[in-house]
Amino acid sequence: QVQLVESGGGLVQAGDSLRLSCVVSGGSLSRFVVDWFRQTPGNEREFVGHGPRTGGFPDYAQSVKGRFTISRDNAKNTVYLQMNSLKPEDTAVYYCAAFGGNWYRGLAPDYWGQGTQVTVSS
Repeated sequence: QVQLVESGGGLVQAGDSLRLSCVVSGGSLSRFVVDWFRQTPGNEREFVGHGPRTGGFPDYAQSVKGRFTISRDNAKNTVYLQMNSLKPEDTAVYYCAAFGGNWYRGLAPDYWGQGTQVTVSS
């Protein structure tokens, strides 16, 4: 029974930073790829960043590249999304999602978190 729980969202001002956390339970984080997505009302979820297992290579959407960074602490079973230089257009519900097997581009995640709201004012 794998579960993901996001936290760390909130209301911030443009230019501020925020760090989101995704705690994985029911399995060792070292086994999982964990990606980040975001969604605004009325829109589909969009890819934010790829958080590979140790030794892999991260990747990010062009809209956040250079501002967002995914990291992990396997000992704490936690994946982080560090968000710097936040913009109003970053406002969304942010989700982490885990893959239980070998990852490849386009693969649907096996597990989703409940999401955490990030609101950036201007």
